[in-house]
Amino acid sequence: MSENFMLQIIDVSKVFGYGFLGRIKFPAVDHVFLNIEDKPKIFTIAGESGCGKTTLARMILGIIEPSSGTLLYRNKNLQKLSSKDKLWFLKEVQGVFQDPYDTFNPLKRVETYLFEAARNLLGLKNHEEASKYIDDTLKLMGLSLKDVKGKYPREFSGGELQRVSIARALISKPKLMVVDEPVSMIDASMRMNILNMFKDLRDNDEISFIYITHDLATAYYISDDMAIMYRGVIVETGPAERVLIERHHPYTKALIDALPEYVKRSEWLIKKTKPPGMEIKEFVIPYCKYAHLCQFKMHICTQKRPPMFDVNGVKVSCWLYQ
Repeated sequence: MSENFMLQIIDVSKVFGYGFLGRIKFPAVDHVFLNIEDKPKIFTIAGESGCGKTTLARMILGIIEPSSGTLLYRNKNLQKLSSKDKLWFLKEVQGVFQDPYDTFNPLKRVETYLFEAARNLLGLKNHEEASKYIDDTLKLMGLSLKDVKGKYPREFSGGELQRVSIARALISKPKLMVVDEPVSMIDASMRMNILNMFKDLRDNDEISFIYITHDLATAYYISDDMAIMYRGVIVETGPAERVLIERHHPYTKALIDALPEYVKRSEWLIKKTKPPGMEIKEFVIPYCKYAHLCQFKMHICTQKRPPMFDVNGVKVSCWLYQ
């Protein structure tokens, strides 16, 4: 443990079952170690769809528990928080997910969530005071309280509701936001505004972000540090610019080299997403999970999983750097 880390992910795994009665087990997240410094930054976890990013995000938020390992937020074990600490954690750490329609109850007016957050997490009991604060927060998203009042989730477009979701997360004045594909449902004209707002919140309000994405273009634009994830493991992590430009791990290089022209992106993403059953065998591999695709494969790659090697400040899980 260290006072210099906001978040520590220590040998964390999450095992799920599939098949008949879930008897076949596979690690969606497999022995992950990550440290995020206690200073404002945007830390990106990037990789293809289905690589374990969202599962890791949900463990960080305390929505699901790890099968093994430890998650520490400001040196407090997330699995052992007292009732008082759980409220403190909920105020400090907020999440935004890809599909905002999963965030809001379809039978509940959207502003109810905003007033509940203002009242329960900030202690704003006065309705006028809470209304002004909520309105100011929504304006950061190009909305107002008047725009959302009295409406149900179905009355918003996906992009509008996502902006409300981000505003809801900001109401508690968090220190860490875990944002999972937060701009994928937002139109291009607003997307850059949201990303720039994240950077402004980092610089001016000292909010840190864990930004989950498969979009390496936005990752390059927004990130300070990043980790590349493949089949439940972290294969490379370090300063974002160095990870994306130097591309030490063969998978990092292949991922970036495979990026399509922007106009063909949707078609490419469909082709890159395989049915989960086809990927299970790759998750349970006990040695390097990328070995069967790697042009640099050596004998040891199919015998033993590589540790993290330090390559001039970037950590790479690859036997090429032993």
